Amino acid sequence: MGATFGKVAVLMGGVSAEREISLMSGQGVLQALLSKGVDAHAFDPAERDLSELKREGFERCFIALHGRFGEDGTVQGALELLGIPYTGSGVMASSIAIDKIMTKRVWLAEGLPTPKYHLLRRGTYTRRQVIAIPDELGLPVIVKPAREGSSIGVAKVAGYSEMAHAVEQAAALDADVLCEQFISGDEVTCPVLGSGEGAHALPVIRIVAPEGNYDYQNKYFTNDTQYLVPCGLPEGEEPAIQAMVLKAYRVLGCRGWARADVMIDAHTRKPYLLEINTSPGMTGHSLVPMSARAAGISYPDLCIELLRLAALDYPAGPSVPDPGSISA
Repeated sequence: MGATFGKVAVLMGGVSAEREISLMSGQGVLQALLSKGVDAHAFDPAERDLSELKREGFERCFIALHGRFGEDGTVQGALELLGIPYTGSGVMASSIAIDKIMTKRVWLAEGLPTPKYHLLRRGTYTRRQVIAIPDELGLPVIVKPAREGSSIGVAKVAGYSEMAHAVEQAAALDADVLCEQFISGDEVTCPVLGSGEGAHALPVIRIVAPEGNYDYQNKYFTNDTQYLVPCGLPEGEEPAIQAMVLKAYRVLGCRGWARADVMIDAHTRKPYLLEINTSPGMTGHSLVPMSARAAGISYPDLCIELLRLAALDYPAGPSVPDPGSISA
C-alpha cells in the first residue's frame, strides 16, 4: 500500500509558536507512515527551503505543521505552485480558518452560532475601551490572539483589572486581539474527515480539564485532563453537534480533515462554535487520533487515510494564457 504514495515528505517544525507541538505531531505521523511501508521523510521548513521538495522528487506532503506559516495557507500556496499534493485544506480555507475572527464572520453569515466577540487592533485601542469590554461581553471574558493555536496567549479574565494585561499579552503575539464572550458549560471537540459531500464527523469528545482550565500545559504535558469518548452528553446532543460541525467545515471550504471546538451552554444546552483547526495535533495527547480510535480507526490507518486524501486546489497547475492570444 505504502508504495502507491511515492516519496512522501512529513512537514514538521516550522517557525510558528507551535513548533514544539508540530515536531511531536510530525514524528508520530512519520513513524506511523513508515510502519505502513510508506517512503516517508521528515522535512522541516525552518531548516530547508521548500523548493527542495521538488528537486528531491517528493510526490506528496503530509502537513504536520501547526499555526502560522504552516496552517494558514502559505505553505499550501507554495505546494500548489510546486504541484505537490498535500494533506488538509487548501489555500483559502486554511487562510480563513487560522483567523478566528474571519472564521466567526463566515459562520455568523451562514447562521451558525458562535460566542459574541469584540476585535481590538494593536495600537488603535485605548485603555478605556479595553476596560469597557466586560460591560459588552460580561465576565469572565476570553482574550486571545486571533491567529494562534494550542491555547497560546489565551487568558480567561475574571475582573476589569485583569483586562489590560491580558490584551497586552495577546497583542504581543498578534496584531488582532479577540475578546470573546465566555460560555460556561461542557467543552467538546469534534473531528471531521473527508471532503464535500463525502465528509463525515467522527465521535465527539468531551473535555474535562482541571478547574476547567484547558490550557497549553493541560493539553500536552499533563495527564490530569479527562477525555470522554463516548462523550456522555444528553440524548440527541452529539448528532446535533456533529451536524453543526460538518456544516461549519463545509461552509469554510475545508477538505481532508479538521477539528472544531465547541462550548455547550450549561443552562440552555445551546452549542457554540469556538474555532476550527485545519491541521490538528497528532501527538500522544491529541484528540483526532483519540476520536478516530473510538470509531475503529487506528493511528497508522488514520495517517494513511489522510495521505490518501492529499490533493491540490488546482491539480492541473496554474493556467497561463498564451500572450499571442491576448488582444489589446
